Amino acid sequence: MTKMLINIVGPTAIGKTALSIEVAKLFDTEILSADSRQFYKEMSIGTAVPEPEELAAVNHHFIQHRSITEDYNVGDFEREALAKLDELFQEHHVVVMVGGSGLYTKAVVEGLDHFPEVDDSIRIELNEELSNQGLLSLQQKLQQMDPEYYAVADVQNPHRLIRALEICIGTGKAFSSFLKKKKNARNFETISVGLTAERVAIYDRINRRVDLMIENGLLEEARELYPSRKYNALNTVGYKELFAYFDEEWNLETAVSEIKKNTRRFAKRQLTWFRKDETITWFDRTTNFDLIAAHLQEKINS
Repeated sequence: MTKMLINIVGPTAIGKTALSIEVAKLFDTEILSADSRQFYKEMSIGTAVPEPEELAAVNHHFIQHRSITEDYNVGDFEREALAKLDELFQEHHVVVMVGGSGLYTKAVVEGLDHFPEVDDSIRIELNEELSNQGLLSLQQKLQQMDPEYYAVADVQNPHRLIRALEICIGTGKAFSSFLKKKKNARNFETISVGLTAERVAIYDRINRRVDLMIENGLLEEARELYPSRKYNALNTVGYKELFAYFDEEWNLETAVSEIKKNTRRFAKRQLTWFRKDETITWFDRTTNFDLIAAHLQEKINS
């Protein structure tokens, strides 16, 4: 019998966690998290890690299994996730994967893209440009050299910008031109479903979630992590804005406003990424679960 991976995607704050738990219960199975921000045990409130009762309802994997002090990338996740799937498919016909990190879900479903080697001096020069001219300079350069990738990239992340730019400069081709057209063979089939909503509804949910995070102690969590801000894992929305507040660059009201704005931008990039995938069947977040369940059952039985 063919093994099935149910891949649940969508923008942040849309309700993926709740849906994934319902689906996992329906098929009596377990969940792989593909949210790259939830891998780190030091980051809870700012990454919207599922509540203890949610984690207890269904077995979850790849949530807070790493430290921010460790180097952990999408290649590491791909290897570990595929190994975990092999293990879980020994016990389950169906496994659920959920996450808003498109590169990480893509790595599991299709495999990673492979890029040519480029001279290390390019990365050194780009890091110097970042130090001397700031993030905006790199953003403008990427927008000019590869507007297609710029539209979906996390342009607030200097590591991602530099990685894309070193390929563009080193090869003379757009970074996006190397993105995989052919999928790697997998020993399972994938059914992808996406949750969405009208933009105003998504943005409202994001704003309310950020307010709730602040109420639940995000400021205190960020303050504890502030001495560790050098780690790349903390260069993420919800923390870096509060670090700027601690540095007295902004007042608290401005920092919270920036968290909301940057999270909305992140959600827009997520939707841009996922909507390129024609294998995803989209449902409004208010859709009755029975309709989604019927769709999944039909796909599995076909």
